[in-house]
Amino acid sequence: MSTGQTFRNKAQGLKGRITERIGRAARNRRLQREGRTDRNSGHLKQSGGKIKKAFRR
Repeated sequence: MSTGQTFRNKAQGLKGRITERIGRAARNRRLQREGRTDRNSGHLKQSGGKIKKAFRR
């Protein structure tokens, strides 16, 4: 996993966290759901990259 991909995945998780909190503040369930989805997918991508890296060694 390259540094660029790692950065993109972390940015996606951060974007999701921010979107989710904005949704909570605005009481907008759609935004909360989108934020949760972005956050979780960013974390899953990071985990997948870590697993790949572990098996390469």
